[in-house]
Amino acid sequence: TSVVGNWQHELARFAPSLNVLVHHGGQREKEDFACQATRRDVVLTSYALLHRDEKLLGEVKWGEVVLDEAQNIKNPETRQARAARGLLAEHRLALTGTPVENRLAELWSIFQFLNPGYLGSQGSFGANFARPIERAQDPEAARRLKGLVGPFILRRLKTDPNVIRDLPAKNEM
Repeated sequence: TSVVGNWQHELARFAPSLNVLVHHGGQREKEDFACQATRRDVVLTSYALLHRDEKLLGEVKWGEVVLDEAQNIKNPETRQARAARGLLAEHRLALTGTPVENRLAELWSIFQFLNPGYLGSQGSFGANFARPIERAQDPEAARRLKGLVGPFILRRLKTDPNVIRDLPAKNEM
């Protein structure tokens, strides 16, 4: 939910000409949502509403769907992950600093949203990648997986001199 306000602020600051609909809170549009959404450049909502308003959001054919903090769909069995995968979109993008927090299955879940079937079924992914890498530290399986997902991942490291200049000063409280 906090990301909604942040994106609203960033859009107002860097792209003030965009027409933004914030689909959030008790006063959010429900009756004419699809019509309202198609008249806007950007629609912002939260993961909680992604599954709660799944039917409303599913009525729209989106040009792009961008998931910020995409680790929120790391468990493919959750309602929000299923709702995200069910959205009709020409293009999909996932932003996350932590595509894998605990298990490789989380990476499969995010890729299943991005490009359904690309990494195979959940079962085949477990057999071909997750179990060999997590249990046996299989370097060949890790190499194959990196080869598959590498072209889709833009990773910026703090040690990169170009990145460190872009980061704000560390603020400790």
